[in-house]
Amino acid sequence: MNDFFRKKKEKKIHLYTDGSSKGNPGPGGYAIFIEIVGTSYKKVISEGFRYTTNNRMELLAVIVGLEEITKIKQNIIVFTDSKYIVNTIQNNWIYKWKKNNFYKKKNVDLWTRFLEIFQKHLILFQWIKSHNNHHINNFCDKLSVEASKSKNLKIDYEYEQQNKKVKKNIK
Repeated sequence: MNDFFRKKKEKKIHLYTDGSSKGNPGPGGYAIFIEIVGTSYKKVISEGFRYTTNNRMELLAVIVGLEEITKIKQNIIVFTDSKYIVNTIQNNWIYKWKKNNFYKKKNVDLWTRFLEIFQKHLILFQWIKSHNNHHINNFCDKLSVEASKSKNLKIDYEYEQQNKKVKKNIK
């Protein structure tokens, strides 16, 4: 683990995220749980979208969660059940993708947005097995599913624009 995280006086932030979609693509949602370790601070955020994918919601959850942390250079551990995200970061694929202008990669709009916020903090990613009795991950999973069923779903404009041919089934 990075030495920066070992300093006891440094504040640590835990960011738990989850995304879901019913159908892939289909209605989706994400949920975020933020806590500052050693304090009573906690924040929960969730939103639903009418037509998106699971990977987009997983990634959007991380992005929105990081964007909520406005003070730069924070020590953050992101807990996610998304191997898509963890592998992309831990294996440095994201930098290879960027170097190749994201050639033939999906979710370029979100990965570009992610890179902007990622560089502002000191972040570790921790994979959590989904549906494995981790109470905060289960909470985020439940919220993301509920968000996807909301009556007022947002529009994922970038995704819908890119997938005009596929989205004929949107109500």
